[in-house]
Amino acid sequence: MKKYYCNPMNVPYRYQFNMDPRTHGKLQIDREGADPSMILFHGKYYLFASMNLSVWVSEDLVHWESYRLPENLPLYDYAPDARVCGDYVYFCASKKGTVCNYYRTKDIINGPYEEIPGTFDFWDPNLFFDEDGKIYFYWGCSNQTPVWGVELEPETMKPKTEWKELLFGDGYCRGYERMGEDHCEFPRSDEEVEVMFQAFVRQSQMPEESIPKVYIPAIKGMFTRRPFIEGPWMDKYEGRYYLQYACPGTEYNGYADGVYIAEHPLGPFILAKNNPYSYHPGGFMPGAGHGSTMRDLQQNLWHTATMRISVNHQFERRVGLWPAGFDSDGELFCNQNYGDWPIAVEDGKMDPWKEPEWFLLNYAKPAKASSFVKGKEPEKAFDENAKTWWRAADSESGQWLETDLGTVMDVRAIQINFADDALPIASPGKIQGSETQPRYIEERELVTRWKLEGSLDGAKYFMIEDKSKVDTDLPHDLVVREEGLQVRYLRLTIVEIPYHVEPCISGFRVFGKGAGDKPVPPKYHAVKSEDGLDLLVSIGETADAIGYNILWGHEERKLYHSYQIYRNPESVQKAVEQQIEKRIGALVKEQECFVRVDSYNENGITHGTVKKVLERK
Repeated sequence: MKKYYCNPMNVPYRYQFNMDPRTHGKLQIDREGADPSMILFHGKYYLFASMNLSVWVSEDLVHWESYRLPENLPLYDYAPDARVCGDYVYFCASKKGTVCNYYRTKDIINGPYEEIPGTFDFWDPNLFFDEDGKIYFYWGCSNQTPVWGVELEPETMKPKTEWKELLFGDGYCRGYERMGEDHCEFPRSDEEVEVMFQAFVRQSQMPEESIPKVYIPAIKGMFTRRPFIEGPWMDKYEGRYYLQYACPGTEYNGYADGVYIAEHPLGPFILAKNNPYSYHPGGFMPGAGHGSTMRDLQQNLWHTATMRISVNHQFERRVGLWPAGFDSDGELFCNQNYGDWPIAVEDGKMDPWKEPEWFLLNYAKPAKASSFVKGKEPEKAFDENAKTWWRAADSESGQWLETDLGTVMDVRAIQINFADDALPIASPGKIQGSETQPRYIEERELVTRWKLEGSLDGAKYFMIEDKSKVDTDLPHDLVVREEGLQVRYLRLTIVEIPYHVEPCISGFRVFGKGAGDKPVPPKYHAVKSEDGLDLLVSIGETADAIGYNILWGHEERKLYHSYQIYRNPESVQKAVEQQIEKRIGALVKEQECFVRVDSYNENGITHGTVKKVLERK
């Protein structure tokens, strides 16, 4: 039996009322869920994410329930880490500059949680319990310092060995570690950083000697453009240790997870050939960094990580989940092809590389709404961009948004993504948390209510899903009709949303099976940049495609990375050809590269030919 989900995960993300010091007191409001740690414990799946006061619990990886965590846990600390050891679950989280404690429990939801005093401050923690009974601890979140590792005493959780430096960033050799959108920013030299630091000192009108020495590295760090190396997670497979890490920054579309391999938990580590192994820079909602890997009850491997919006606040984020695995050579991979389309979860052993069963039906199709504001027209809900949205002109219940598929089609799933747009409300509670990131997390249980109707002719409508009386708050809900639904028009009517503001929809996405032909394979050309860090792809667009998926890897049979792009909506509507030039800045220097470009439309996916990528001459 199959069950389906669609990224971002359909869970209740809590609102954050951020009073970031860098905004000079301006309140920024967003939903956040990030840095996920997912475990299997006593037959159920538990997912912890930053700043949610809760744990999400599931029996099938598809349907999740939220449970409030006990108050004695550090709920305002970042990057919650959870690990199973025997009958216990160990938990910790991090607050920069603060000695952080460990906790353990036999009952995740109800507790009690035994507190084990910590002995040092850390950021982005990860515990690892080896098969020989030894405990290791990894941490790090900085563009100045590495990912660290240490062995802990099992009883006291105090360091048993000296701290060891394990991983450093290198944006000159690993393209995917460069900062900026699509890794467009190279790190600055020490000389450039010093010049910028001195300019900062002059502008601040304070002598350099008056700045506390402890603050100088952090200030210079703002100018380095060096990647943040953070969020470690350790796994063991066939006797080898796989230390995963996130880079280059959570606010970028190229936020990814890389991996190093060693024969010992504390190294020495070598960079795996398949890097970054978790990478989802394109599509509706990008991002796939700072996550965790877990085996389910059927021994299938899954990877969960952070996806980004970053409009209302830098840390406006969500959680994604993807099939993963180890190949015959022991390389860790994660399948993020079409990574925000519906994904099937099956009983038993799954094929992690199975292609989508259903395709996007309403990209660049006609849309209308009950009302809208300028710049946030109905079409914004159908442009496959989570950073743009339709916004109704007023907050009265009954505002609606409609998509026209153009003809009666076989619909199998509809994903409804609510957005927030500069919410004009005050914080309902006391701002707290760290000095650098003070906030209040919404504690009230809110509701998101709507109705979804369908029509064959645009005149007579029938009910598809009625959630007008639910007590849930799911901003990324999914309606599945596996047997198929014959419909042309789909209308979403908003009944009630949190704070009773004007409703916003960033993605009203319809999936199913088209009745026409798949697109023809694309013609393309690909070369490396002169520095060997960029993949430069030129695609001669085909008029019958709505988009392309660029796949690449270090071997012809290992095209484990992908970048999904959509054609310009106007070109799709007019069925005209247009050249696409795409730079993908995620290569590893001096590593061979093979590429394939696939085309897709509402009827399916057509594979292109595989080519070896040569250096640009």
